[in-house]
Amino acid sequence: MSAEAIADAAIGAPLLEARGVTLQYKTRQHLVTATWRVSFDVFSGDRFILLGPSGCGKSSLLKAIGGYIQPVEGAFRLAGSEVHGPGPDRMMVFQEFDQLFAWKTVVDNVAFPLVMAGRARPKEARERALHYLEKVNLTKFRDSYPHMLSGGMKQRVAIARAMAMEPAVLLMDEPFAALDALTRRRMQDELLELWDTTRFTVLFVTHSIEEAIVVGSRILLLSPHPGRVRAELNCAAYDHEHEGSAAFTALQRRIHHMLFEERQPGGDHE
Repeated sequence: MSAEAIADAAIGAPLLEARGVTLQYKTRQHLVTATWRVSFDVFSGDRFILLGPSGCGKSSLLKAIGGYIQPVEGAFRLAGSEVHGPGPDRMMVFQEFDQLFAWKTVVDNVAFPLVMAGRARPKEARERALHYLEKVNLTKFRDSYPHMLSGGMKQRVAIARAMAMEPAVLLMDEPFAALDALTRRRMQDELLELWDTTRFTVLFVTHSIEEAIVVGSRILLLSPHPGRVRAELNCAAYDHEHEGSAAFTALQRRIHHMLFEERQPGGDHE
């Protein structure tokens, strides 16, 4: 996808559109409907959260946006072009720590996809890798190997690797879920600090209401299986609210009520 197409989307049109997306997958016994006619818009610079209980299709939506699952109904469009398969304009970060090549150094892990995708020659790829390692405060670990890093550091390398590709959208599937509570909170802060410097577009999957409010500027609430849009909330005003404040706690309670206590199909927007 050209930089011009992405820039045009940034002017006012949605960068990413989901239109009536129904996703299904097969098990040995059943055909499972993961989502049902889900629609939403993501704009350039959004920190867009997909939030809902287990089994509501959050990760399936992210994989479909990445091009790994094809909708049985509806479509995704990125800067006006329909998504038909994976591409370097959409990079994913998963929660597992084994995303890195054990035999490559940190800087080589970050540079490798750039070279393989033909996005940069080795020298340029290394320079770009070092640039993004600096962004995630890992420059001094550039020559280390993955087994020498903590879980949080490995996730920062994975984020740097994805960012180095300079995708239109960064897709993050519960990237901090496997971390301990303190490391998880620090990683949330570091992600926000990185966003402040580059204003990249991120889709972030979580089942934690607290994390959704901390990380997100907009939250899409999905109903229990199959996932339908329950509501969409703008939470950018809570960027500077402290966890435990009255406003933060009130929003937590409101989201919990909308997800688990309201029974009618969603579709409400703010």
